[in-house]
Amino acid sequence: MDVVYALWEGSWADDAVVHDREKRVFVDPDKVRRIEHHGTYFDVPGIFICEPGPQRTPTLYQAGTSEAGTAFAAKHAEGVFISYPRVEMARDVVGRLRATAQAAGRPPEQLKVFPLATVVTAPTDEEAWAKYRSMREHSSPEACLARFSALVHIDMSKLDPDEPLEYVESDGIRGSLQVFTKADPTKKWTPREIADFLCVSSMGALFVGSPATVADQFEQWVEEADVDGFNIADTLSGVTFPDFVDLVVPELQRRGRVWTEYEGATFREHLYGPGNARTLPEHPASGFRRG
Repeated sequence: MDVVYALWEGSWADDAVVHDREKRVFVDPDKVRRIEHHGTYFDVPGIFICEPGPQRTPTLYQAGTSEAGTAFAAKHAEGVFISYPRVEMARDVVGRLRATAQAAGRPPEQLKVFPLATVVTAPTDEEAWAKYRSMREHSSPEACLARFSALVHIDMSKLDPDEPLEYVESDGIRGSLQVFTKADPTKKWTPREIADFLCVSSMGALFVGSPATVADQFEQWVEEADVDGFNIADTLSGVTFPDFVDLVVPELQRRGRVWTEYEGATFREHLYGPGNARTLPEHPASGFRRG
């Protein structure tokens, strides 16, 4: 991260780009500098090879809430993806993320947290639940468990499907394994139950209902878990996203939860507000600026 921060933030001066058509000068070469990074893992003496964009450092998202993932997010992330099925679990994780960020010298609200959300919606609750049942009928629990095995690097086919799954260290996605082993003190998940759950819900929260019902549940998560938005899973391609945009978004806009116009020009401004195209002062990338 030190290497890319130095390239993005420190290689080109803010006024390096001249764009002088008459003199046929694109950039002042004296204002494009070598970063001369010589570290434990990398030697990068050269320059950033293209003109930087208005954000300089791209808006940084991180996924994973293992101990290592949390520490990395607290230092570097601006948006964080989490994946937990219940609001109480998400609340505890968000609290830990924000506390770790504060300990790292960043205001905790600088981490914008987005839980994974599977949304099955229709004009009425009854229609939404009928759609959900249809999705389940056409899903394969065995395939879902095979995908989960690939994610956590544990072969579920070799385990007793009705014995509670225990956490073990692996080189897979530890946060995904923790969701069904350590994160929920109220439940012991078996491989069969995990397969059944994953048929529609993709490890995150499941919201089924009319636009008003889904919006109520979203508001509950925002208020109780202190999340900043949601990462919508594309459960059924060509259906999930159009349903959400056409049905749920207008209800959220009516409640003042979703904007109707973009106020900023960059992605980072959508997180932090107009005028915040560059990383905020407390972010480590900002320390690599050289004017």
